[in-house]
Amino acid sequence: MPLAPSDGRTARPVALSGLRPFLRPYRPQIALALLFLLLAAAATLSFPWALRVLIDQGLARAGQDPAHLHGPFLGLFGVATALGVFSALRFHLMSWLGERITADVRNAVYGHVLRQSPAFFEHTATGEVLSRLTNDTTLVQTVLGSSLSMGLRNLVMGVGALAMLVWTQPYLMLTVAVAIAGIVLPSVWIGRRVRRLSRDSQDRVADASAVAAEVLNHVATVQGHTAEPRESARFAAATEHAFRTATRRSAVRAAMVAFVIVANAAFLLWGLFRGASAVIAGDMSAGELGQTVVYVMLVAASVAVLAEVYGDVLRAAGATERLMELLHTPPSIVDAAGAQPLPASPQGLAVRFEDLSFHYPSRPGQPALRSVSLDIRAGETVALVGPSGAGKSTLFQLLMRFYELGPGDSGQILVQGRPVQHWTLQSLREHIATVPQDAVVFSTTARDNIRYGRPQATTAEVERAAEAAWAHDFLLALPQGYDSPLGEHGVRLSGGQRQRLAIARALLKDAPLLLLDEATSALDAESERMVQAALDAALSGQGQRTTLVIAHRLATVQRADRIVVMDQGRIVEQGRHAELLAQGGLYARLASLQNLGASEHRAPDR
Repeated sequence: MPLAPSDGRTARPVALSGLRPFLRPYRPQIALALLFLLLAAAATLSFPWALRVLIDQGLARAGQDPAHLHGPFLGLFGVATALGVFSALRFHLMSWLGERITADVRNAVYGHVLRQSPAFFEHTATGEVLSRLTNDTTLVQTVLGSSLSMGLRNLVMGVGALAMLVWTQPYLMLTVAVAIAGIVLPSVWIGRRVRRLSRDSQDRVADASAVAAEVLNHVATVQGHTAEPRESARFAAATEHAFRTATRRSAVRAAMVAFVIVANAAFLLWGLFRGASAVIAGDMSAGELGQTVVYVMLVAASVAVLAEVYGDVLRAAGATERLMELLHTPPSIVDAAGAQPLPASPQGLAVRFEDLSFHYPSRPGQPALRSVSLDIRAGETVALVGPSGAGKSTLFQLLMRFYELGPGDSGQILVQGRPVQHWTLQSLREHIATVPQDAVVFSTTARDNIRYGRPQATTAEVERAAEAAWAHDFLLALPQGYDSPLGEHGVRLSGGQRQRLAIARALLKDAPLLLLDEATSALDAESERMVQAALDAALSGQGQRTTLVIAHRLATVQRADRIVVMDQGRIVEQGRHAELLAQGGLYARLASLQNLGASEHRAPDR
C-alpha cells in the first residue's frame, strides 16, 4: 500500500501519541526524569518564598545585626544548589531518553521499510523514505530530548506559581487567570496553522531529498548527458518550494511568538503596577510584593516558553505522523496463516507455474504473463529466452514472492508440490540464490560482499566460491585483497568483475534453486567469456540444484537441459538448442540474428 500523499491541509490524529509503544520500555527512566523535573520545579518555586524571607525578615533585622542576613542568603544558595543539581539530572535523563527513543523509532521504521515489497517502491521515492528517517526523526529527538522537557518544567512551574498566587493573593489570581486565557487561546488558534504548515514543509524537504537521491545514484548518466545544469535547476526548484513553505511556517510562528511576548510584557507590567500601588497604600509588604512579582514573572515566563515549545511540539507532531504513517503501512506480502518452513532439498527444488496470468500493480491494463504453464523438475537446468518484455523476469519476481497475484490474475506457483504461499517467506528465499542482471555490490569489503547470503562462511569457503566464479585472481590483485572496500555500488570494479562477484556470492550460498537473470548482459567480449566460465561453474551443480537462466545471448544457454522461449507473456516454444533451431521458429530467428549455430560456447583458459 503506497503512502498517501500529503496536501498539508489534513493530518492523521496520531501525532505524538504514536510514540507511546516506544516510550513503554523506558517507564522507569521517564518516572525518574519526571521526579527530578518536579524537584527542580519545587526548588524554583521556593525561590520567591526565600526572597520574601530575606526582604521582610533578613533586611529588617540587618540594621541591628548584619549576621541576620546569613540565614536567608544561605537559604537562597541552598535553593539555587538544589535547582542546579536537579536540573542537571533532569536534563541528562531527558536527553538520554530523546536519543534512545529516536534511535528505536529510526530502527523500527527502517526495519519495517526493508520488509516492503518492490511494489511499495514503485510509488514511494527512496529519498522520501530517507528524509523521514533523518529529518523527521531529528525533529522528534529535539522535542523529546529538549523541548518537551522544557515544556513540562515550565508547565509545572506555571501551575505551581498560579497555585502560590491563589494562596497568597487570591484577588490578583482572578485577574491573572483572565490574562492567561487571553494569551493561550489565540496561541492555540495560531498553532493549528503552524502544525499544518510544518507538515507541508517537511513534505517539501522530502521532495527535494528524493530528487537529490535519484540524481546522485545516477550521476554518471547525468554527467554523460551534460544534464548537470538541468538537474541543478530541478533541485533548486524543489528547495525553493521547500523554502517558501518553511518561510510561511516561520512567519506564522513568528507572529505567535510576538503576540506572546507583547501579551506577557503587558501582563507583567500590569502586575507590577498593581503591586506597587498596594505597597504604597500599605496593603502589602515589600517582601510580599517581591514574592508576588516573582511568581507573576514565573507564570509569564512559563506561558512564553510553553508557547515556543508548543510550536516545536507541533512540528514534531507532523514528523511523528509521517513516521507512523510509514511504520503503519502494512507490507503487501506477508506469510500466510499456517505457513511452514521449506525443508532442505539436496536434489534441488521442483517448481511449477500453473496457468499463470499476472498484471503488475502499476500497469493493471497490461498483462505481463498470459496463461503460462511450466513444470521444472528438481535438479533441472532450464533457460528462459525471448525478447525484452516477454515476461521472463516476471516469473522470477513471482517465484520469490516480490509480487503477489492480484484480483484480476489467475493460476498459482508450486514449490515442492505446494503453493508458494504454503512456505514462509524467509525459508523460501533462503532456498534461492540469485545473480541479477545488474550485479549489486555493497560498499563493504569484497569478502563481506561474497558472504552476504551466508555470513557465517569461513575464509576458505569464500575463496573457493571466488575461484569457482573466476573472481579469485582479480580480488587478490586489489590493494587489500579480499579485505579491500569496493566503494559505493562497487565502483572500483568493472562490470564483468561485479558480475563474477555476484556469481561467487550465489555459489557460496549454495541454495537448491539458482536464478540467473541476464548475467552476461552489457559486457564486453572478454568479460563475457570470464563470466560465462563462472556460469559454467554454477551450472555444473546439476543434480544438486535447480537452475533457471534468463538470457538474451543464446550462446550462454546452449548447455541447458531445456530452453523455454517466451514472447508477449506466453510460452511459444520449448526444447533443446538443436531441436529449436530445427523448428525454425522464434528461437531460430533470434539465433540467426546472433549468428549462432550449433556450436557450444568455450570457456577461456584461466
